[in-house]
Amino acid sequence: MAFAVTSSTAIRSSLSTPLEQPKAAQVGAFQPSDRHHLPPAAVNFSRRRCAVKPLNAEPKRNDSIVPSAATFFASEVVEKIDVEDYGKLAKDLGNASPLEIMDKALEKFGNDIAIAFSGAEDVALIEYASLTGRPFRVFSLDTGRLNPETYRFFDEVEKHYKIRIEYMFPDASEVQDLVRNKGLFSFYEDGHQECCRVRKVRPLRRALKGLRAWITGQRKDQSPGTRSEVPVVQVDPVFEGLDGGIGSLVKWNPVANVKGTDVWSFLRAMNVPVNWLHAKGYISIGCEPCTRAVLPGQHEREGRWWWEDAKAKECGLHKGNIKEQNSNGGVHANATVQEADLFNTNCVVNLSRPGIENLLKLKSRNEPWLVVLYAPWCRFCQGMEQSYVEVAEKLTGSGVKIAKFRADGEEKPFAQQELQLGSFPTILFFPKNSSRPVKLSI
Repeated sequence: MAFAVTSSTAIRSSLSTPLEQPKAAQVGAFQPSDRHHLPPAAVNFSRRRCAVKPLNAEPKRNDSIVPSAATFFASEVVEKIDVEDYGKLAKDLGNASPLEIMDKALEKFGNDIAIAFSGAEDVALIEYASLTGRPFRVFSLDTGRLNPETYRFFDEVEKHYKIRIEYMFPDASEVQDLVRNKGLFSFYEDGHQECCRVRKVRPLRRALKGLRAWITGQRKDQSPGTRSEVPVVQVDPVFEGLDGGIGSLVKWNPVANVKGTDVWSFLRAMNVPVNWLHAKGYISIGCEPCTRAVLPGQHEREGRWWWEDAKAKECGLHKGNIKEQNSNGGVHANATVQEADLFNTNCVVNLSRPGIENLLKLKSRNEPWLVVLYAPWCRFCQGMEQSYVEVAEKLTGSGVKIAKFRADGEEKPFAQQELQLGSFPTILFFPKNSSRPVKLSI
């Protein structure tokens, strides 16, 4: 769910020796035909025929991975598919092998799907894709803070599979502002979420807006406390796809039910490239300042953001797949971790009940206010988090106050009666010279 504000008078103001690898099969690349924009639908993904032809030159790169992601040549045509019940499909594929799941994903989405490659053991995804004999695409997020071994690994993978990985980079001005204002290692002091949002989540969001589906290496055993509900396929609860809006993107997790030890057995059997950091005790690999080796017997996530609480060890790329444990010991799937709130930035004011009551009482305000009524567990609130934060950052210094008010639980009756809450999220605009807020549609 995207949220935008239009300016108006109202809102004015790893460097090691590469492994010897067997030659990959003869490959080429294919170029997608011009796409036609279709009306958005929750899970209605129409396909159209695409021209397949090899390219002699390296593909042109831009902010979307659609025109030029990594491809494996195969002469076949993607046909139209009908509306799919992905909940049912997930159950049907519950006992399927990763290869079968990968084949189904590539068959359904053709050149509108891509593998998200982190530079760790999810190279297994690329191997499974190559074994299907179908075209496939690969993209990766280059945060600018990866280990030298990871960059060397990227190069080995490209050469082994004869592909070109489509790298997504963070916005240079955003990184510059973050580093100039807070330093190179601010995440050690105030948590990794802000840095991950700039260097990982926003580039991922740009990449996914050029796709209708993506493939990840999530496994249930990666973090039993937060990822145990990961299905093999789902409608992505957080990110948007090509057609826009929540429900416009499908997420495939072919190795969701596979144990990490089995993934490594597969990699060794297939003799594929692996990141040299694994030999140094690294299991889960991310950015260099936030990743370290683990001791024998430690869980793989212990090597990520080790200075933080275990429940916070998610960067935001898979927010829709983490679960919350409540006070009764139960869990709420597809929710944020209990301690993880939304819209966490200095640009957004956190209003308490007295605070928003005072805002309601003011007949004349010094500044206009924009307030989101939200619930952290709501997937639509999660989906618009990034857009709202971006608006808040852009309006900093403009004279408009940006705020949030958690309106679920005991606050919901008050919000429904006094704040026009109908569903989450609800956006209210409090004009400078008016006693009542205006409810905005999003």
